Amino acid sequence: MEGTIKTLTEKGFGFINVDGEEKDLFFHGNELKGVTYEELKVGDRVSFEKADSEKGPNATNVTRL
Repeated sequence: MEGTIKTLTEKGFGFINVDGEEKDLFFHGNELKGVTYEELKVGDRVSFEKADSEKGPNATNVTRL
C-alpha cells in the first residue's frame, strides 16, 4: 500500500493518509525501514503493509518512496 505522511509527533509516531481510503493509519517509528524517524517529513510518500493490533490497524514496514 502507499500513502503520504500526514502527521509526525515528538513521541516517535505519526499518521499516514492512505491512498484511496478516508481513514488515516497509525505508524510507530520502530516500523520504519531505510529511513530514520528524524529524516521523515510531513508530505513524504511512503509504502507500507497494513496490520492489525490490539489497538486497531496500523502500518508496518514503512519505507519512504
